[in-house]
Amino acid sequence: MSTGDSPLLGIDLGTTNSLIAVWREGRAELIPNALGDVLTPSAVSLDEDGSILVGAAARARLTTHPLRSVAAFKRFMGSDKRFTLGDRQFTPEELSALVLGSLKADAEAHLGVPVSTAVISVPAYFSDEQRKRTVFAAELAGLRVERLINEPTAAAMAYGLHEQQFERTLIFDLGGGTFDVTVLEYALPLIEVHASTGDNFLGGEDFTEALLKACLSDWGLSRSELDGQALASLEDALEQLKRRLAEGPQTLEWNGRQWQLDDARAQQIWTPLLARLRQPIEQALRDARLNPRDLDSLVLVGGATRMSVVQQLVATLFGRLPYRHLDPDTIVALGAAAQAACKARDRAIEEIILTDVCPYTLGIASRRSDEQPGAFSPIIERNTVIPASRVQRYYTTHAQQEYIRIEVYQGERPWVRDNIFVDAFEVKLTQTGQVQALDVRFSYDINGLLEVDVTLESGQRHGHVIDRSPTGLSAEARAASQARLAGLKIHPRDTLHNRTLLARLERAWMQTLGAEREQIGQWLDEFQSVLGAQQEQPITAARQRLEQELDALRF
Repeated sequence: MSTGDSPLLGIDLGTTNSLIAVWREGRAELIPNALGDVLTPSAVSLDEDGSILVGAAARARLTTHPLRSVAAFKRFMGSDKRFTLGDRQFTPEELSALVLGSLKADAEAHLGVPVSTAVISVPAYFSDEQRKRTVFAAELAGLRVERLINEPTAAAMAYGLHEQQFERTLIFDLGGGTFDVTVLEYALPLIEVHASTGDNFLGGEDFTEALLKACLSDWGLSRSELDGQALASLEDALEQLKRRLAEGPQTLEWNGRQWQLDDARAQQIWTPLLARLRQPIEQALRDARLNPRDLDSLVLVGGATRMSVVQQLVATLFGRLPYRHLDPDTIVALGAAAQAACKARDRAIEEIILTDVCPYTLGIASRRSDEQPGAFSPIIERNTVIPASRVQRYYTTHAQQEYIRIEVYQGERPWVRDNIFVDAFEVKLTQTGQVQALDVRFSYDINGLLEVDVTLESGQRHGHVIDRSPTGLSAEARAASQARLAGLKIHPRDTLHNRTLLARLERAWMQTLGAEREQIGQWLDEFQSVLGAQQEQPITAARQRLEQELDALRF
């Protein structure tokens, strides 16, 4: 299970759901949370007593307590956005840390040993800053990141454990908030990634948002006409409608209004999103220098790939059905655990060699002419196999120049203003009376650490390592985040079953009307009464019965 006393853990920190897995006895094993589920919703809520709820209870409270609950915060990782829960504010990294802390507690309860390290998956197209912030979130949760692994690469790792053959595969990873495409080749024990690209703002959440816009338009309503609770309730109802669409045409009944949805209307509403799925696929195949017919297999990853329109699109584009024998919700966590075992050289997996690529171009600001400063000059191009080291020669702009400023960017646009700024530093020059040449070398490793070396004509070298601490976060800001989380009261794990059921009952009451609402109200009163008696056996019996009732009603 471990090297020394440290379990070999892999974490899938997802936009919608998160999972944790452990490698032991030669295989990856999913770890259940306090509710016995392997999927932990990536949702956080501040309870009325000031305690923090994470997971299913928090997800249910998105509808009943929208001003105290939040989800999908991973989409804002690396930004300055703040989320307000009640009277407190949190950054995306702090909220992610609460989810990671919950997974850590689940692993410790399941394994019976302390947990301190993990391999964590991130979207392949996450920027350098977003990767740094993910590491910081883990640090806040008391975890050291052994390695960040791209989500499609983690899926490929898990898939490779099941397949013992040579083939070219495309990993189609559509999660709640991000979309990644990775083309790779299996020639076991080698798994070689050829190309990876994606869209950090395209996922299942966007398909639900498109339904919301269409529904409000059909009803002649705008968002501003609904209060926070009503809007959250409608979004939740549309999410459930989306999931049931594969069963046939659906009718939404909400606050006395009706809205109908079938495959044809859904296809019309989602046409712009489906079109956005095509571009990363085409780019990944082009970068890998392959045609769709050159692929031997397709693997779907992420819960959003369960949508029939997505599966139809994939089948149409590639002329074949994807593999269905691996669970798209869990494959990334299993692969991350496998990578943890590989990193620790576990005997059951040490033969597998995994290569990865840099998913975006890295370069510096330069000039194409005196009239065109601010051009982006690539040094390591996207989908270069890593670790990699590349060098480019540049020249000073005039003979009297006293220093040069190296500005590092990442992106695919010709001008640095349209790309993402990474870091900058200055190098002092020795006057020679002439324009000087200089070599700029980028060295990029498997963990996303970038080293920049500048060699002058004189042979003098200046090295610069891109700081792995989150850009824009001072030591004081980092300490403030740690202090904020340290002062929080986390809801007791052993009572989470009961708190989650209460949240589900409240959500179900809000979403129903008439006799059904009356029935749920009676269940809510009954369960609160049983809780008040504080007798464990009656509480457990009532909870199990009411959970079955809610499952039957799909709440």
